[in-house]
Amino acid sequence: MPDESRHILTSFEADLGRLRDMIAAMGGLVETELADATAALLSRDAVMAARVVEFDARVDAEERAIEQFAIRVLALRQPVADDLRQVVAALKVTTDLERIGDYAANVAKRTIILNEAVPAYPLASLAQMSRLVQENLKSTIDAIGEADPQKAMAVWRADQMIDDLYTTIFRELITYMMEDPRNISACTHLLFIAKNLERIGDHATNVAELTYYAATGETLPDNRPKGDLSATYMPRTDT
Repeated sequence: MPDESRHILTSFEADLGRLRDMIAAMGGLVETELADATAALLSRDAVMAARVVEFDARVDAEERAIEQFAIRVLALRQPVADDLRQVVAALKVTTDLERIGDYAANVAKRTIILNEAVPAYPLASLAQMSRLVQENLKSTIDAIGEADPQKAMAVWRADQMIDDLYTTIFRELITYMMEDPRNISACTHLLFIAKNLERIGDHATNVAELTYYAATGETLPDNRPKGDLSATYMPRTDT
């Protein structure tokens, strides 16, 4: 290989490495945002929740920086085939990570409102759901940093548990609301929080799918297991 071609190849590999590092760093920010949003919810800490809402601007700024760098790589290196696939996948991943940050901020915003009301529902199930979502997100970020398709596939498979738990929480909250109308306001906010966590799980899974694709050039099956049955749930009205 001529020296000039070898230099171009080496420079591009360095760019790809930097791009992965930037995405992993953004993923770390999103992990922190989600962890703090959950901690604020469970401890009823409005001050921490407000910090999470402000922190989301850092995630947005990181997304813009990654997009600018990726576009620069596309313009200067003009990658093709496998290399192009990795850059395009990186751009899509940043969009999912940014959305995860938005949902975490939404959890924090709902927490601030909930702190003005008396808790109407035990938070143990939400705490469990958040733990599963955080574990999936961490595994996803690890898969990105290591370009590990097997870790990515494990995240893809694990999303079913999050969906199942969301459906359970949905049914329980609807029951609380039916039993006592005074619970409706607080439980409605908790429903939105649970849905935000479920959507975070979905976006983490999307990132895992993109990571798998970037590493292998193959796509995971379209029929990803989905366990969210809330849309079909009909509460019993008989007493």
